Amino acid sequence: MAKATPDLMERIVSLCKRRGFVFQSSEIYGGINSCYDYGPLGAELKRNVKNAWWEAMVVRRDDIVGLDSAIIQHPEVWRSSGHVAGFSDLLVDCKRCKGRFREDHLDAMACLDREFCGRPAKVCREEGLMTEPRAFNLMFETHAGPVKDSASVVYLRPETAQGIFTNFLNVVNSSRMAPPFGVAQIGKSFRNEITPGNFVFRTREFEQMEMEFFVPPDQSDRWYEYWVEERYDWYLRNGVRPDRLRKRVHADDELAHYSSGCTDVEYEYPFGWGELEGIAKRGSYDLEAHAKGCGKDLSFFDEASKTRYVPHVVEPAAGCDRAAMTFLVDAYDEETVTDEKTGKSEIRTVLHFHPRIAPITVAVFPLVKKAGMPEAAHKIVDELRDAGIRTFYDEKGAIGRRYRRQDEVGTPYCITVDGETVEGDGSVTVRDRDSMGQERIAPSDVLAVIRQKIKAWRRA
Repeated sequence: MAKATPDLMERIVSLCKRRGFVFQSSEIYGGINSCYDYGPLGAELKRNVKNAWWEAMVVRRDDIVGLDSAIIQHPEVWRSSGHVAGFSDLLVDCKRCKGRFREDHLDAMACLDREFCGRPAKVCREEGLMTEPRAFNLMFETHAGPVKDSASVVYLRPETAQGIFTNFLNVVNSSRMAPPFGVAQIGKSFRNEITPGNFVFRTREFEQMEMEFFVPPDQSDRWYEYWVEERYDWYLRNGVRPDRLRKRVHADDELAHYSSGCTDVEYEYPFGWGELEGIAKRGSYDLEAHAKGCGKDLSFFDEASKTRYVPHVVEPAAGCDRAAMTFLVDAYDEETVTDEKTGKSEIRTVLHFHPRIAPITVAVFPLVKKAGMPEAAHKIVDELRDAGIRTFYDEKGAIGRRYRRQDEVGTPYCITVDGETVEGDGSVTVRDRDSMGQERIAPSDVLAVIRQKIKAWRRA
């Protein structure tokens, strides 16, 4: 099993570019810091992560509905929520290398000028080489309309949550929902991070998967505990190794001013433990802040008890990009395999994705490009695709190399059509990515067998 080492991240980043998961944005122009494009396989990986989250949070539940709010909202939304005045990090500058850093990230950062520094930024702070911390607002500011003046200032949303809060009454009235219930959303957010980095772990443009769960005030603690466990288990159900996951409860001095409790689901990345998802008790802060800002009553009237209250909120919030990166890092492995015939050993790079997460579920190969094998293979491809299973067809190169290419991109199953298929008993070979074991099955059984394998898959 590949160990968590600094150079592991470099190998993963290299694989991402080589195999079409993630590219540097605007690379032909020299790239732009902290911006990335998702290639053919990366786009599928992200889509599968979002689908798995949406299915768990919305499709399979009666108490959560979906929403898709606008990226640009009325600027008063961000004033009422406190983002204009308080959504900031403390920025410091190194007087020697002129680098800029988040004050709370100094322990993990290195100064930029290697000729003079090449040491942790915290050393420069200890030697008095850092400026005094000053607030830096993280929101991207732009203008809406033809005139660029103070009246046209708007912001790119730094989180999707506020669009849910401002639509609270709309959802209650249109969907007839009553607490406890949730509103889920997946969408782009933007934060002008001072020190983005670690590949797609921290970027200025990213996708969030957030859900606001509205509950009666006296049920807040119970639902908070429920969602901490439920969100932790979601990563396990989708193949993440339990020894790389942990739950970390925030200390009182870490909590946001509106929060009475927060737990992070953390993952052990090659660069150390980092936040994967946060589950927070937001209380009634957001609804009360917007009620005050807009002058409307955002409370809920309970017909059963004939009482009115402002619901409290429990919020599980995850980054789609960070989740996709986590599944990729966790799936990455390098194994030594030995050829039984020749006795030669080689390193097999493989991604042990859960079939729900893998960009490609099944690859179909004709052993050679003749004797009716491509035609028989295409029939299987069509059947699998008609069933909604992500399928890839490849007829180029030696069969062993084709297997290795699919191992490297995490395809769980390969089906090979050979001479027995077209001239013998009609059977095909199904190869398992994780065990590399093979079995012969009838073509008519392919769809049922693949579905059963996906359902029964467990991380070895």
